[in-house]
Amino acid sequence: MLEITFLGTGTSSGVPMIGCECEVCKSSDPKDNRLRSSIIINYKNKKILIDAGTDFRQQLLREKINSLDAILITHEHRDHTGGLDDVRALNYITKKGIDIYCEERVAKSLRNEYSYAFGEHRYPGAPKMDIHIIDNSKFYIDDIEITPVRGYHLNLPVLGYKIANLAYITDMNYIPQDQLNKIEDMSVLIINSVRKQRHPSHFCLEEAISIAKKTNARMCYLTHLSHQIGLHSQLEKSLPQGINVAYDGLKIRID
Repeated sequence: MLEITFLGTGTSSGVPMIGCECEVCKSSDPKDNRLRSSIIINYKNKKILIDAGTDFRQQLLREKINSLDAILITHEHRDHTGGLDDVRALNYITKKGIDIYCEERVAKSLRNEYSYAFGEHRYPGAPKMDIHIIDNSKFYIDDIEITPVRGYHLNLPVLGYKIANLAYITDMNYIPQDQLNKIEDMSVLIINSVRKQRHPSHFCLEEAISIAKKTNARMCYLTHLSHQIGLHSQLEKSLPQGINVAYDGLKIRID
């Protein structure tokens, strides 16, 4: 069995967005409060996190997570990497580094952003991150097979991930057909849908639904949602069968 917990389902600005007075940002429904997008997967006695954005600390405290076996990074934008300093608390508890899986370009960005955590004279108390370079080829964490899925965030190459019968896609607005073939017939597809209107670097609602139908996903959950996509309760009612709106704290299981 594979269990997924949505740590966050919001876009880069989060919801509510600072200074916004729209009905979504002022909503009292907790499902309209969206931290930056991330999930944690429990599978084969491993806890695998996908992305550690700027709400990482808050998310782990909320879900009472005190250890991780690996972090998969989709790309280098700060809403997906900005919380990595807080792995130092996990280092302290577990007495070991955290395995980070990412592309070479992303690793270079992390080494620049967290320069105090790398190099010959590592700063005392800095996070301990053990980086493993991946590309668009399958790799393994012990006996767990992970298949990267290449897509594009406007012109930026981004990786999604397929683990067992789950596919996680975020911050994309284009996926080549050969990569879509990797995620056909998933039990669960999680995909970004930033708003209803077209967006230059993210799937809009119509495009996300189209990908779900094209790949024949049995269930689809929308994530990386901005305030522009509307209230959770209204959006959920408007979607086709098998398409759902994810929300922070949602847990789903795949047998």
